[in-house]
Amino acid sequence: MIHYALTFAFGCFGLGLLFNLYRIFMAPGVIDRVLALDTMVINIIALLILYGISTHSDVYFEAAMLFAMTGFVSTVAYCKFILRGDIIE
Repeated sequence: MIHYALTFAFGCFGLGLLFNLYRIFMAPGVIDRVLALDTMVINIIALLILYGISTHSDVYFEAAMLFAMTGFVSTVAYCKFILRGDIIE
């Protein structure tokens, strides 16, 4: 039963990634693109967690944590750049 749930979840998050990719290219403004990239990071984290569950490996959980920290810092830095035009003050 867990195999069917994982397959369905992989499909849903993969479809979500495609929608985010469409939003990145067709977004009307820069803020919409930043939000789409942040949502894409969340979907990739979910895919890493699901893959870790399906392979019974702990490495993917650590990779998801590193990816989450990198995604958060990059989103904050990009938003700060949009607002102020400079990242380091």
